[in-house]
Amino acid sequence: MTPPIQRRDFLRQGAILSGLSGTASIAEAASTTPLLSALYYQSVVPEVFARSARPAAHSRNLVIGTGFGGAISALRLAQAGESVTMLERGFNWPTSPWRNTFANDTLPDGRAFWFKNKVKMISGLTASMDAFGGVMDATEYSNMTVWRGACVGGGSMIFTGVMIQPEQRYFDNIFQGTVGFNEMNAVYYPRVRKMLKLSSMPEDVYQSAPFGHSRAWDEHVRKAGYNPTRIDSLFNWDVIRSELKGTSRASATAGMSNHGNANGAKFDLNQNYLKLAKATGKVQIHAGQEVQGIAWDGSRYVVDVIERSPTGQQLGRITLTCDRLFLAAGSIGTSELLVKAQAQGTLNKLNEHVGAGWGSNGDAIVVRSFAGMKGLTQGTASASKIHDTSTGMPVTFENWYVPGVPVNIGIVGSLGMVYDETNRGRFQYNGSTGKVELNWAAEGNADAFAAMNTINNRIAQASGTVPGAWPFREGVNGKNWTAHPLGGAVIGKATDAHGRVKGHPGLYVMDGAGVPGSTGSVNPSLTISALAERNIERIIASGG
Repeated sequence: MTPPIQRRDFLRQGAILSGLSGTASIAEAASTTPLLSALYYQSVVPEVFARSARPAAHSRNLVIGTGFGGAISALRLAQAGESVTMLERGFNWPTSPWRNTFANDTLPDGRAFWFKNKVKMISGLTASMDAFGGVMDATEYSNMTVWRGACVGGGSMIFTGVMIQPEQRYFDNIFQGTVGFNEMNAVYYPRVRKMLKLSSMPEDVYQSAPFGHSRAWDEHVRKAGYNPTRIDSLFNWDVIRSELKGTSRASATAGMSNHGNANGAKFDLNQNYLKLAKATGKVQIHAGQEVQGIAWDGSRYVVDVIERSPTGQQLGRITLTCDRLFLAAGSIGTSELLVKAQAQGTLNKLNEHVGAGWGSNGDAIVVRSFAGMKGLTQGTASASKIHDTSTGMPVTFENWYVPGVPVNIGIVGSLGMVYDETNRGRFQYNGSTGKVELNWAAEGNADAFAAMNTINNRIAQASGTVPGAWPFREGVNGKNWTAHPLGGAVIGKATDAHGRVKGHPGLYVMDGAGVPGSTGSVNPSLTISALAERNIERIIASGG
């Protein structure tokens, strides 16, 4: 039974929330969607306009975010007999074999980005669009732009599907014994692999026309002396085969990934963890719920929430309470909530490590051109990777499609990641603006970029290609960009060894904010997921 809110509790919450209110969200600052555009989006994806039921005033367990950490936490809590309320600022996007649900990379519209009028795309061009509640947020700081999920399913909807386990030598250096590699390798990485049905690209898909660029990529790196290895992904190869046969609308085979795959080609969280969580009957997911602040009122946690429509309208503002609060809003969302709460005194026992240890995972966009053409389009699932330590910094290149280019024009792309052990930023609260800022050096990734340039130039010389894609892109790009934000509430520092926030029992960090800035030159989603499995198992077993 939900406990009644007594008058003294209401007054106490009112005093706390007076410090939480007044902070404008990204959506509040954006103009609302023009009427004609709104009518178009409502005709294309009416489901995102469906207003969620109002969350219960009080919950035993409240999870903020529906990405990897939140979905895993909710499912395991429900399986342990616990009821769970989930809040998601974004919306619930439908899938269908033939519907054009999502925006494409070439001509993105409001479905692509979370309340943005203009966004600099990976191609280097700036795209204009309606301010609408799209699936991806481009969060902008003074020296860094972060791409992250803004929809039910979080990052699983918009990432390239790659999930790789870091090598032990890097893992041990990153976690410094707080998390043991052996237990992760034996129990939690395999658990996630099984749940998400991870596998490498099958040979028939690899040999198909849309993945000619993958075969060209492998040829190029071999000429430079590398041995490309297949990488695990959560793409559903049967759906991709249906695209090749013409029994599903082209999506993954037509260069779509960053803004979702409408036909379900990506085995996102809505098809596994979240689906299973809802099936228990104990998990309620509430979309369009944008959390503004969190607090502790002396007896329970208090959450300030704006309910928003996909056109940007504020539909209401509510106050929720819970006994246990699970933060899974991603490195950016979780860190900003904690830093703001610490600065405003609504969580007054947070330690000095809150906000620290943030890193970009060494991300970069790597390009070569004049590579020849194999196939009309570039498929989005990644086939292969190489790893190089010759520059003194561990560097991984993954075969990647070229986002925003509708046809194959002989440009070969890679996602580059560098393990930089020391370059970290910190979140800080600016009292004059009421916003959380990221303190990140303008040339923070300079050494990583130098290492990647060396390797890209080496491959270009050996393969007869040209670094970059003049005049739009240099060989290595995105020095102030990342799609893999990590840290801000690092495990073992801001939290204990299982994500429990120090000083605040019943408050947990379950997402990438807990990872110390890097996952060792590989994509972080598998490690974030395995950590969430590990941490929620201990939290449930110990009772808190």
